[in-house]
Amino acid sequence: MELPKFLLADNTDHPEAIFVLHTEYPLMIIDLATDEVEFLEDVSDDSESELTSEVQEIIEQASAFYDREISRYEDQ
Repeated sequence: MELPKFLLADNTDHPEAIFVLHTEYPLMIIDLATDEVEFLEDVSDDSESELTSEVQEIIEQASAFYDREISRYEDQ
């Protein structure tokens, strides 16, 4: 099965959170409401500066993905 790069996730225990799952390396869950990131795999081999830059770019892509998905829901 081929997974999309981003998936929306929801949980009623966290109604204010906007979770986006990044399915490629580094596998992570992003809360767009707070920009918090939870890595789901070990990333300790990466340099901190490289990882920080990469994660920032992924958060920006996740935000664009979320905006696109929400606009599609609103158009329906």
